[in-house]
Amino acid sequence: MTARLAASYFALLLLAIIGGCKKGEGSGLSFQTVGRQPDVPPVMLNKELPFRYPPALYAQKVQGNVTLRIYIDSNGAIVPDSTRVAETSGFSALDSAAMKGSRDLKFEPAKTRSQPVPVSILLPVFFRHPDAPPLSGDSIIKRDSNAASSTAPKRKTTR
Repeated sequence: MTARLAASYFALLLLAIIGGCKKGEGSGLSFQTVGRQPDVPPVMLNKELPFRYPPALYAQKVQGNVTLRIYIDSNGAIVPDSTRVAETSGFSALDSAAMKGSRDLKFEPAKTRSQPVPVSILLPVFFRHPDAPPLSGDSIIKRDSNAASSTAPKRKTTR
């Protein structure tokens, strides 16, 4: 797998893990607001997440979780100077990759009484390698190759 393909794969994986919210659906957010709670939380607008797995750590199958504290202004923009690592992965390269990627996140702003308001959130970023064992606390979904073939639609054959 090339480094570019691997980066794309993990962007999709990260999108599935932390970006499962859609515009207008605040209930499925994978982050929490900090401090005073708005009536409507911010909604992530990125179709693809900007986090990139550091190639050297990917090659070594190093995995980790980084939690960022991000300040989102009333326009939905990230204030880069306010972003901090709230919980380190233990690997400075993963922490740096999360910080760098956070600059390109886009949000619909949080709202209180229908007015956009600034908010601080805690955003988890998960770096996972497909060939590494799951980390403690990860959910494990086993794939059953028989189940995939048995649920596939049957094709009609014509003679």
